[in-house]
Amino acid sequence: MTAPLLPHGYLLLRDAVSTPRSYLSDAALGLSEAAPRALPQDFALALASHVVDGGVVVKALLVTGLWAAGWGAARLASTVVPDAGVAGQCVAVTVAVWNPYVAERLLQGHWSLLVGYGCLPWVAAAVLRLRDGSGRWWPLVFWIALAGLTPTGLLLAAAVALVSVCAPGIGRRLPVVAVSLAAAAVSALPWLVAAAVSGSLSVSPAAGIPAFAARAEPGLGTLLSLAGLAGIWNADAVPGSRTTSFAVVATVVLLAVVAAGVSVVWRRPAAVPLLVLAAAAVVLPAAMATGPGLAAVEQIVRALPGLGVLRDGQKWVALALPGYAVAGAGAVLVARRVPAGAVAAVCCAALIAVLPDLAFGVGGRMRAVQYPPSWAEAAAVINADPGPVAVLPPDSMRHFAWAGDAPVLDPLPRWLRADVLSTGDLVIGGATVPGEGVRARAVQELLMRGAPAPELAAAGVRWVVVESDGAAIDLPVAYRGEGLTVYRVGGDGTASPYRGLLIGAHLAWLAVLLGSLLAGALGLRRARPRR
Repeated sequence: MTAPLLPHGYLLLRDAVSTPRSYLSDAALGLSEAAPRALPQDFALALASHVVDGGVVVKALLVTGLWAAGWGAARLASTVVPDAGVAGQCVAVTVAVWNPYVAERLLQGHWSLLVGYGCLPWVAAAVLRLRDGSGRWWPLVFWIALAGLTPTGLLLAAAVALVSVCAPGIGRRLPVVAVSLAAAAVSALPWLVAAAVSGSLSVSPAAGIPAFAARAEPGLGTLLSLAGLAGIWNADAVPGSRTTSFAVVATVVLLAVVAAGVSVVWRRPAAVPLLVLAAAAVVLPAAMATGPGLAAVEQIVRALPGLGVLRDGQKWVALALPGYAVAGAGAVLVARRVPAGAVAAVCCAALIAVLPDLAFGVGGRMRAVQYPPSWAEAAAVINADPGPVAVLPPDSMRHFAWAGDAPVLDPLPRWLRADVLSTGDLVIGGATVPGEGVRARAVQELLMRGAPAPELAAAGVRWVVVESDGAAIDLPVAYRGEGLTVYRVGGDGTASPYRGLLIGAHLAWLAVLLGSLLAGALGLRRARPRR
């Protein structure tokens, strides 16, 4: 699945942007006008890219997230359906990794969401093992913190933990709830604090809700598309095999495997909460895509802009992963007279066969690309004298011939020490979904009407970057290269007074992540028998 990313290069595909280096700019700490959707992800990349090339870091995290989803599904299957054995675990792994949700999120560039996705079966298994007394506390804390690489991942992990704790057990229900909520609260500090001090949530994202609703596939309604773990809002981020009526066949195969397993595992008390969560993860996003559902979500988001994270309804289908994985494992127990290995082989082969284009970077559409040398040279010019940067063209998404056919978010904000002014506007289906960048929009208007350097400097702009060949504006040129021109304006920006506070919030998350990992390493060392 990730083979085309393994050569040297960078992941640049729609929302996925990796650069050789990242820095702890105000934007990386969540102190820009944009909503803090990528925290503490950007903080982690800024730290890691000082040691390892940022492109390697992103690719390693993506591969790790997918690997964790498979291994975690096997771990969860061994906890809930131990009699399914290795055969059942193989089906659970295939259900977790080889499905349309993974394919679509890869094509959308949601690599950090897939890291959180990979944590979900581990969270469920950790809670269930704590409930029956066979587990330790540190895995639960670690996997919740790792899922907290993004706000969505953290919310997914917290939901799985709170639902899993409903499974029958001897005790520890309240302590498990308390630890789960405490780990989630500390892990949420980066984006909670950023939202509180930056005022980024003053602009309601309600206008974009219909554009992000789940989408029905050919021959399937929205409900069945979601039940088949598909239905992303962006029709361009869909594998070719899901764009025809063959999607019906693929959905029938997946649901047949899951339904067969449900007939067995619903009698297992530990599986019931996960199955209920899986059903809710399908039904609720489908309801959100209806007229009344869209109206309800819009009203909620207008009243509480911080809940704009709800607008991409299909991503919450990830909550079905633990239940689907357990059901997949149970499928090998349906035919008692047929060897479990044979049933597993048929199930796994069928699941892979109906989504053949997930292989090799989703049919080669996801691959490592190389930046032209001009990007590193332009970044070096600005990084030598960092200050606010305005960029043209004004769109958030770019089309670079050297990066492939798909659009990609502008990589410049992640490569500079300086903050890049961005409106965050998105064009979806010909309609513009406005972003939160009020100041950036004002500067953009100055650029579009050809404002002179003194006026731009007065607006706090130090640099202007034009990311296209042939375009020129009447400003002093500081650098010109392939596809990039950097103009020096000379304005001064003001550093946010909350940088120390945000760094502290991010360090709290990092302490939970690394502290739980260290606790686990020490615990394993003590448990290792002496020779």
